[in-house]
Amino acid sequence: MRIGVLALQGDVREHVASLESLGVETLTVRRPSELAQCDGLVIPGGESTTMIKLARIFELLEPLRERVRAGMPAFGTCAGMILLADRIVDGAEGQETIGGLDITVRRNAFGRQVDSFEGELAVQGLDEPVHGVFIRAPWVEETGPDVEVLASSNGHPVAVRQGHLLATSFHPEVASDARMHGVFVEMVRAQ
Repeated sequence: MRIGVLALQGDVREHVASLESLGVETLTVRRPSELAQCDGLVIPGGESTTMIKLARIFELLEPLRERVRAGMPAFGTCAGMILLADRIVDGAEGQETIGGLDITVRRNAFGRQVDSFEGELAVQGLDEPVHGVFIRAPWVEETGPDVEVLASSNGHPVAVRQGHLLATSFHPEVASDARMHGVFVEMVRAQ
């Protein structure tokens, strides 16, 4: 099993370290040929509009969409959640996504950089709370009928799952807790 980390921009090294701490073979993904070698993909936090522009420049956007539609497991964190969402509120004019996750997400919902915060989150399926690091984080405004809410903060969903897709508003890769990555690894193994 090999899990890729989209390496166009954002918290790439941190995700690689979290996955490797679980004994998972990883690959950084910048090209369609690298994506083709992955059994699953982590889409990191960063800046969602920049990541989409770079995916288009590297001719990776359509292959990403095709793999997600074909059932490749994907885990998006923060900007990665935005990229997996089918719908965006407060997006940049004409902002595109990879899509696949039947949610409406609001960009920067918790506020600007100075409004970033941390907190403990009860996550469905995990025995102990997860430390959530929220940095200019989105939240989920609306979920489709097949979307399972795994955690909420301030009354808004911040961790969701729909079949082969997992997304969090927060950054589990910076909290030295690989349990959310472990959930994703099990999703990839089950595929």
